[in-house]
Amino acid sequence: DRGLLLLAEMSSKGTLATKGYTQATVEMAFHHSDFVFGFIALHKLTQDPGFVHLTPGVNIQKRGDTLGQQYLTPQKVIGELHSDVIIVGRGIYESSEPQKEAEDYRHQGWQAYLDRLICK
Repeated sequence: DRGLLLLAEMSSKGTLATKGYTQATVEMAFHHSDFVFGFIALHKLTQDPGFVHLTPGVNIQKRGDTLGQQYLTPQKVIGELHSDVIIVGRGIYESSEPQKEAEDYRHQGWQAYLDRLICK
């Protein structure tokens, strides 16, 4: 009835999620694949289709901020890093038109996915 996403990587500078930590989350996922269904990570960590990859820190307008956040575009996350889902926060909720902005992210994410399929 329930499943778990493991936080494997973060999109901010100075994160405690080091390479060793990330590798340990992948190992945990394989040992508990009956419960773990994916990762919050900056890129695809495994080719196993049983795991989904969600990437935070997606922003169309900015590349970084004063809090150490390092933003990526939907095209980079979906097209190049092969993540399955984009996670957008400030890019939407700080917008003067959040509904329109959310639709723009949805469109760009879907287009990046289609472009990735065409390039295969």
